[in-house]
Amino acid sequence: MFGVFASAEWELFLRFWNAVAFGESDPFFNQDVSFYVFSLPLYEFVRGWLFNAGIVILIATGVLYFVRFSFRGVGFEFTPELKVHLSVIVAVIFLTLAVGHWLDRWGLVLSEEGAVFGAAYTDVNARSPALVILTVVAVAVAVLMVVNAYMRGVRLAVGGVALWLVLLIVLQLAWPRTMQRFTVNPNEFVKEREYIARNIDFTRRGYDLAGVSERPYPVDPALSQELIADNLQTVDNIRLWDHGPILNVYRQIQQIRPYYDFDDADVDRYTVNGEYRQVMLAAREVAQEKLEDDAQTWINTRLRFTHGFGVAMSPVTDFTPEGRPEFFAKDIPADGVIRVQATEETAPDVLIENPRIYYGEKTTDYVIVNSNTAELDYQAEGGELKSNFYDGRGGVPLSSFIRRLAYAWQFADINVLITGEISSDSKVQYRRDIQERVSTVAPFLQLDRDPYIVAAGGQLFWIQDAYTTSDRYPYSTPHPSGFNYIRNSVKVVVDAYNGDLAFYVVDPGDPIVRMYRAVFPDLFADLDDMPSDLREHLRYPQDLFGFQAATYLRYHMLDPQDFYNLEDIWSIPNEKFGQSGDLRPVEPYYVIMKIPGEEREEFVLLIPYTRNEPPILAGWLAARNDGENYGELVAFDFPKERQVDSPQQVEAKIDNDPAISEWFTLRCQEGSDCIRGNLLVIPMALGEEFGLLYAEPIYLRAEGIDFPELKKVILATGDRVVMEDSVPEAIAALTGFTGQLEAAAEPPGADPPASATPDLRLGQEIEQLTETIEAIKQELENLEESLRRLAELAGGN
Repeated sequence: MFGVFASAEWELFLRFWNAVAFGESDPFFNQDVSFYVFSLPLYEFVRGWLFNAGIVILIATGVLYFVRFSFRGVGFEFTPELKVHLSVIVAVIFLTLAVGHWLDRWGLVLSEEGAVFGAAYTDVNARSPALVILTVVAVAVAVLMVVNAYMRGVRLAVGGVALWLVLLIVLQLAWPRTMQRFTVNPNEFVKEREYIARNIDFTRRGYDLAGVSERPYPVDPALSQELIADNLQTVDNIRLWDHGPILNVYRQIQQIRPYYDFDDADVDRYTVNGEYRQVMLAAREVAQEKLEDDAQTWINTRLRFTHGFGVAMSPVTDFTPEGRPEFFAKDIPADGVIRVQATEETAPDVLIENPRIYYGEKTTDYVIVNSNTAELDYQAEGGELKSNFYDGRGGVPLSSFIRRLAYAWQFADINVLITGEISSDSKVQYRRDIQERVSTVAPFLQLDRDPYIVAAGGQLFWIQDAYTTSDRYPYSTPHPSGFNYIRNSVKVVVDAYNGDLAFYVVDPGDPIVRMYRAVFPDLFADLDDMPSDLREHLRYPQDLFGFQAATYLRYHMLDPQDFYNLEDIWSIPNEKFGQSGDLRPVEPYYVIMKIPGEEREEFVLLIPYTRNEPPILAGWLAARNDGENYGELVAFDFPKERQVDSPQQVEAKIDNDPAISEWFTLRCQEGSDCIRGNLLVIPMALGEEFGLLYAEPIYLRAEGIDFPELKKVILATGDRVVMEDSVPEAIAALTGFTGQLEAAAEPPGADPPASATPDLRLGQEIEQLTETIEAIKQELENLEESLRRLAELAGGN
């Protein structure tokens, strides 16, 4: 029983044997952090395993002696042999207790008893010396147990145990509580200042916040036309389509057939027609449960409907006059090749030559491919249903009766064994769900909630962010999920057609992933080995950013006095969202924008912060995603001495605007719903001018039908709010800027074309205006000449 229990902890032993130094020590015991992350957990496990085994052996020994005396028909007698036997066992138990007390000293760096997490004043000055004393006493009791085995009576042993129990209560409970109450509490900050500084330092390291670049952001309430002109690409990439509405639209008009479904829509960026565009992308996966009940036969669900087909892609910024998205990739073409096309005037590019999806987010059941039953592929032009026979690497061959028998047993499905549709070339595919597949191979990695689909190299891939975590990082405050150290060290790429997995290390400096690379040397590859067209789509994960953003609320304060007094505690702002307009916390969002101080637009994940009550904006945190800047965190702090509108205050301005309120009143009646989208806070800067633009889309939806249409765009600054039919119209109404917005940003690394400069663009607009005026003058002259001739003819008659 104890062997089975120990075998389940195989990872502890591997982590210990392959430990890697962190290169940083705790300031109390001066131990490298690797000792607490890799070594101490194993020591504690072995100590606990021996202690529990000792207790079980002690009880079992006593019971066995009792049974032995009973079978002999004599009364139970405490014989010298029994006394020696039990004394030795108890001595071993007290030795394990002594080791436990000594290990608990090191565990004080993970204490939760002080003003902050980690070893605090009472831990250092009371609990640590108390544990040393208890260690000595426990060893002494163990020695007394052995000595007492050869002495008459048990007084010596009982006295030793009693002494240990009394000291345990006095040293572990009374002494620390007395010190905390009468020494620490009356002077808490003075006593805890040193330990608060340690907590701030190690928490920022544990959540990878130590390298955050912090800059001031003296925001202005209004936006000038010059600021808009310098940030045209940022403005034109404002995300108008939110995750929920766009997913519902995709399901209404892009599922194509009833047995397809979109499980999720992912934000990404692609270069389309030479322009850097932020897009929504969703995989069209097979949904066998949506077949008619009579069609959900074993043949259909296991052999015929085996895979999804292609993706839908649309820019997050564009919509038709009817309020529907403009698609870059849509439908299922007659030749089965998914193409991307920016406009009807531009030539399409081949995006995906093999769009079949055998592994995804909805592929939870097993299928058998390359059987005698052709697999449904797609519907071609004219309604013809195309079939396919799988020729990829995914799956396990069902090449023998034994294998079919084994899988019939595993799936509890006799059809696998008795069907005549399975041939020697057939394969069974299972564990097709992305996260289940990755977790089966690497159960020691924590997975991000949202794997996302990527089109690259003419195929479809899933990218799954994976984390290395620990709850043993000294002095670092734990997240509610339990860890206090986290890194996004691994990106897992899953081939949607073949099911192949590739684990790429994106943070080679992480000691935990270095340890796992030593344990599994053939599992991980370097990031340089990832194909370049996949690297272009790496995203800073939202889950990790959310963990860091929540920690930064308090840990942006570096001064222990400010930290202790909660001088500048921040919070996540609220926004109105959805049909009911209920308040909910703002979630991190991706945008293409120019970070103040940078020369060009880039793909950024950001979140704003608020302070005080009522809340005002305090700053924002951004994670960069492109090229060599991937993973950099930038924080901008707003002025403390004046008001900067928070999303909640901007929502109130929207509600109080008479024109907007009237529009909502007229249209949000019975029979239709108004849906408020995410309120985005977009920073923009030009030289010494810093501005904020607030943007919120408005959707209309017929009651009872999940088919929202994008109808209005609300833009706001610190002093104005407008609602118009498009972003350019809203910008004109808000700032007076009437210049033409650029189509999109240039891809990262590209030189900005001359046409992107404001001066040349203005010259082009003036030239176009001059030509238009000349054309109007010519038309007027022609009209005057026609009127003159008409008058002459009338006079002659």
